[in-house]
Amino acid sequence: MQLPYYIDLIGTLVFAVSGALAASDKNMYRDIFGVTFTGFVTAVGGGTLRDMILGVRPTWVVDGNYLIAITLGVIIAISFKYYILKYRRTFFLFDTLGIALYTVVGVQKALFYDVAPLAAIIMGMFSAVMGGVIRDTLINEVPLIFKKEIYATACLSGAAVFVLLKLLNVDDNMNSFISVGVIILIRTISVKYQLTLPKVGSKKSA
Repeated sequence: MQLPYYIDLIGTLVFAVSGALAASDKNMYRDIFGVTFTGFVTAVGGGTLRDMILGVRPTWVVDGNYLIAITLGVIIAISFKYYILKYRRTFFLFDTLGIALYTVVGVQKALFYDVAPLAAIIMGMFSAVMGGVIRDTLINEVPLIFKKEIYATACLSGAAVFVLLKLLNVDDNMNSFISVGVIILIRTISVKYQLTLPKVGSKKSA
């Protein structure tokens, strides 16, 4: 098993934690099924949609290790929810790490199936953000990609870096670490300094 496989498993676990924590934060924690279901769809939502577009069976269907990773993620979220939710930066870290890992895995898998480089970049972003979109929809929140925060753009940037380094024949393992780092760096800096993309549209006149 190569590094991308472990990155995918770690990303699955991290997103399961993120989804379960989000459900807990919305007072859904009294229903263990609600927390588990939210963690599950957050973890596999983006990857499942990506695989459906690629015309392959979702990885969690054929590999039980993904279900184990999701279960561990939900257990971690439930066991340490008060500590984690007390420190919002921890929740931010889980979500940021999740999108970074899923972006890289999404790009790699798309390129493996001979998807065009530009399409692979988009699919990397798609893999990363759709789990969060489903999570936020379930807990009745506006998805982050529709807010002013730089979110999907960070994924697109990291995916583009991966494709560029791939074309330059950089080692895949090193490429993965660099691309994940780029996404985390962009996301962290944008939140810390409240950087946003230009708004579209005009203000209503008084």
